[in-house]
Amino acid sequence: MQDLESLLLQNRLLTEEVKRRIDQLAAINTVAATVSQSLDLDRTLKTALRAVLNVVGADAGGISLIDRKAGEVVLRAQQGWTHDFVSPPMRIPLGKGMSGRVIDSDEVVLDNNMNGTEELAVPRFMEENFRSIAMAPMHARGSIIGILSIMSQRPNAFDTEIVALLKAVADTVGVALDNARLYESSVEQEKRLTAVFESTADGMIATDQNGHISLINHAAAAIFNIEAHQLIGTPLREAPIHARVCESLLFALSSREEANKSFEVTLENGRTLSFFVSPIYMHSQVDQDQKTDGWVIIVQDISHLRKAEQQRAEFIQAAAHDMRNPLSVALSSLHMLDSFFKADTSALEIIDIAIRGVNRLQDLINDILNLEQIESGYGMTMDDLDVALLLKEACADVRPLYADKNLSCAVEIQGDLPRIEGDERWLRRALINYLDNAAKYTQPGDTITARAFFTAPFVHVEVVDNGDGIPAEAQSRLFQRFYRVSGTEKVRGTGLGLAIVKSVAEAHNGSVYVRSRPGQGSTFGLTLKVPEAVMSG
Repeated sequence: MQDLESLLLQNRLLTEEVKRRIDQLAAINTVAATVSQSLDLDRTLKTALRAVLNVVGADAGGISLIDRKAGEVVLRAQQGWTHDFVSPPMRIPLGKGMSGRVIDSDEVVLDNNMNGTEELAVPRFMEENFRSIAMAPMHARGSIIGILSIMSQRPNAFDTEIVALLKAVADTVGVALDNARLYESSVEQEKRLTAVFESTADGMIATDQNGHISLINHAAAAIFNIEAHQLIGTPLREAPIHARVCESLLFALSSREEANKSFEVTLENGRTLSFFVSPIYMHSQVDQDQKTDGWVIIVQDISHLRKAEQQRAEFIQAAAHDMRNPLSVALSSLHMLDSFFKADTSALEIIDIAIRGVNRLQDLINDILNLEQIESGYGMTMDDLDVALLLKEACADVRPLYADKNLSCAVEIQGDLPRIEGDERWLRRALINYLDNAAKYTQPGDTITARAFFTAPFVHVEVVDNGDGIPAEAQSRLFQRFYRVSGTEKVRGTGLGLAIVKSVAEAHNGSVYVRSRPGQGSTFGLTLKVPEAVMSG
């Protein structure tokens, strides 16, 4: 009989324990369901506090979050208090008061008999006349993020069951608050980036890896004279922008080398736009083979710079014409003096320095006059040309120069190239300028690659070197007249070689570009459009 009564008692106690556990789980689920309904931090704080007080049956409560930067515990939400400790928030230095004990011990701190003799970090809190308080640490991502507190005006209000429930609920609330705080932080960061994106004077366009436009700022929309919303989600090839701009951008995005690329496009009305295209790299857990997440395109209207450059060039060209004849006379005189002082070594050295200086000045004048001739179109003859043959001949022309520097030139013709229409003399000069420029910045013993390939409707010719590369901020100016990258002043040149290439390309309705990264060499490209008759044939 006694065994039966004992068994019944154990069964009843077990049933009560199971019921208590079920009630606790139900309470935790209630809190979890309530606080997960919003990602707004302030709303989540208030909602979580109401749910906890309903579950534990406390008179009042509060939620404090840890501010690691300030080294403080900050009260963010309260309910059932007489005084407002949230506006402005109550701040307690880390390690002080009851909150310090909670954080240091990482356990629930309970005081069921507060009588006013306690040493508190905020003495004014005693005015609330609470007699019982329980404070539990809230965890998220393996660390304490704050404290969940419940209070009562009755002594001995919280038993071990409520303390255990508070401890379990605190972590649920902590995770919800951490999610809300992360979301709030991401929203603020997005707003900040959007403000920067929209306020920059440069036009900016972002695309995904498939070339669909995902972002465009006001400056870019103004440059293209379109509404930004018209482009969002639109494939770049279908965007209502100038065909020449669209073709150049599509080639930049489809480039087999995922590197920064800079180029300019001059429209029929004389307007000049500068573009800088850069890939975006983001690690993807879904598609680990994905190389780029998209592209950022920076566009600037540099028409005013081109106008100023043209005015400067016109002045220099006029001066070059005036200096050409006097320089020829000076050079002839120096050669005569050279023959008179054959026995005087010192005099010969001085004369040799003068001759080299005059020769460099004549090179500069010749380059200036060449630019004038190219841009005027005078003496330019368009013929049917084989680009592959032209590239091979240009490499042969620079072979003596390369041999002197112990360099080699590798020619790569990728697939069958359609013929183009162009001036053989000037296109050869442009290719030689590219090859000569590469030789200046390539170490002896290296190989410079000259390659050509076809991407409808363009034939592309590229010269690839293994030099030191070019800083991103300098790439958009490389084809300007007389521009020299900082640190290359000792390299001999007139500063017009790349400008001549650009002028030759534009005279053939083509364009130039550069891809480079510091320490990884450079690729200079020339784009030539294939005639429609050849494409259709």
